[in-house]
Amino acid sequence: MTTTREALGVGIDRLRAAAVDTPRLDAEVLFAYIAGVDRTGILAHPEALVSDGQLAAFQRVVERRGAGEPVAYIRGMKEFHGLALRVDPRALIPRPETERLVDLGLAETMWRLAEGPRQPGALPVRIADVGTGSGAVAVALAVALRQRRVPAEDVTILATDVSADALDLARENAVSHAVGDRVGFVEADLLPPGSVACDVVLANLPYVRSAAMSDLPRPTTYEPPSALDGGVDGLTVIARLLDRLPAVLVPGGVALLEIGADQGEAIGVLLDDRLPGWPARVETDLTGLPRVAVISRPPS
Repeated sequence: MTTTREALGVGIDRLRAAAVDTPRLDAEVLFAYIAGVDRTGILAHPEALVSDGQLAAFQRVVERRGAGEPVAYIRGMKEFHGLALRVDPRALIPRPETERLVDLGLAETMWRLAEGPRQPGALPVRIADVGTGSGAVAVALAVALRQRRVPAEDVTILATDVSADALDLARENAVSHAVGDRVGFVEADLLPPGSVACDVVLANLPYVRSAAMSDLPRPTTYEPPSALDGGVDGLTVIARLLDRLPAVLVPGGVALLEIGADQGEAIGVLLDDRLPGWPARVETDLTGLPRVAVISRPPS
């Protein structure tokens, strides 16, 4: 029979031959997935024997990864903000840098609950997660609020997406993390028509320039192009949301928009054009790169 060490060696070689960027890591993660253990478990027991069924299953997922399919889609799961989220081609795979959007949204929400610019009795804090995709931001925020013992009725979270399939996935994640009562889901192009008053707007919208789509890493070809393609300048969809903010963001409200690492200056120019007089700054992610535009509506 084949040992874990031998199976991994073959898998690593195949992924390396397929020009996968991280062949060893991917092989170990995929083997752990097939074996039903964590990665440290397989590394601690390299001489453990592998059943024929496990070996065949491992070979199949290695072939899928070698063809370019993302590890997250193969496993059907992605870790995000301490949560195991379901993922599949219905929505974009959550990125680590988007956790910064959750952290800023959480801080903004907690501040408003404690001492923000609100009238007495003006609860709940109203949050919109625009373009929710897998629901990563909305679900992670809802879980964080629950962990801080914030009553569900004190904060409303509305998660929107233009894709009904993505919303189904987002609902599954909300239910699996027991926050279905804290997040509402609406199919809409950015925001639903009519009056939607928000204290906080969160959005991770497409921001890749159309011309750069073909330069993205191979695994992104498995993800929905509409979740990545931000138009000619990468800011087309974001600009549409900016145009909606005066109608939905209450005075003193804030919008937190994820942007590309090279878009810090461009978003400033766009804001000066679309929302003159609205204070704004750009927050960096954990790697020090520009990541989130923080836009405030002046108090009335």
